Amino acid sequence: MKTTARLTLTFADAAQARAIASAVALDDLGYIRTTLRGKTIRAAASADGPMSLLHTLDDYLACVSVAERTTEEARPRGRAQRRRA
Repeated sequence: MKTTARLTLTFADAAQARAIASAVALDDLGYIRTTLRGKTIRAAASADGPMSLLHTLDDYLACVSVAERTTEEARPRGRAQRRRA
């Protein structure tokens, strides 16, 4: 049975989303498809069964988490991110 899931992840700004999408898209290889639009990343995943899908999503979200922490640490100190009204 084919199982699918979609994730929508929104970040503080487009630059951070772009950096994270670039990092995680390297591992897409047929299991998950990452797309970027502005500050939102969308991921569509599919697997042969629910446990396989769970493993794919767990791995993907772990990679997103590492990439997100990396972008936050790489942000120059003293530079707060700009917020738009």
